[in-house]
Amino acid sequence: MNKSISKLIIGISSRALFNLDASHDIYKKSGVESYKQYQIENEENILEPGEAFPLVKKILNLNKFYDDEKRIEVILLSRNSSDTGLRIRNSIEAHNLDISRAAFCGGESPHRYVKDFGVHLFLSSSIEDVKLAIDSEVAAATIISSDSKSRDSDITKEQLRIAFDGDAVIFSDESEKIYQEKGLNAFMDNEKNAKSPLKAGPFKNFLLELNKIQNDFDQDNCPIRTALVTARSAPSDKRVIKTLREWGVRIDESLFLGGMPKKDFLKSFDADIFFDDQKNNILEASSELTSGHVPYGIKNKG
Repeated sequence: MNKSISKLIIGISSRALFNLDASHDIYKKSGVESYKQYQIENEENILEPGEAFPLVKKILNLNKFYDDEKRIEVILLSRNSSDTGLRIRNSIEAHNLDISRAAFCGGESPHRYVKDFGVHLFLSSSIEDVKLAIDSEVAAATIISSDSKSRDSDITKEQLRIAFDGDAVIFSDESEKIYQEKGLNAFMDNEKNAKSPLKAGPFKNFLLELNKIQNDFDQDNCPIRTALVTARSAPSDKRVIKTLREWGVRIDESLFLGGMPKKDFLKSFDADIFFDDQKNNILEASSELTSGHVPYGIKNKG
């Protein structure tokens, strides 16, 4: 295994990590003081896992593959104050999560600290905070809540599996703009004749950091597996392949679906999380797996 001094850093909001629905309802209905009182009165009552809890647990478990260094770190970035955040800290300890760094921002967005902490990926339940993080050039996604049963069983599978959409996630939305404004034929002509690689999207840097972790292992024994799951098909797939080659990025599986629904493919891939810029794709996938909406690109304007 190759040693590396870099570290993959994930930022997580308290509502993505734990189920805070009851206290959030109190906040919305009765205001911040009632919320504060409720959290203080219940600070010894341990919170149940939230949508991103199994994912965070698997991410942290990757550190066991390293003997003498913490290669991956998760940082709590919360709108709570330190007072109301004590319940969250107690819950982190009770669930044995190795999370030591935190920012409690007293009602304001924690996005301003993502770069200070060196965060490569920020996961939150707040679309406002996620948009602000993306504006700061940090990969970010809104974790979508679902009514599905607990996904604790996902934790038992050791390998972390991450699926990405292509345009407006890994890549910019330049090609998507052509499709939206001029139609499919213009999109295909542009991709077939393009000589340059696709421009970077908000998740390029996160993918590069993820690749550094993957490169610490033999490909056959890597604890991280990635998939590109895109509506593209031939001939627009060639530009994607050449772009990833130009970047020096490894994607383990590439699914060019030509507009087919993605949910069944994500389930077959056994994804732990899926990132897409289109809300309808995320809502469909969230019934089966943790899903993150990336509010970036032409599909998210207005």
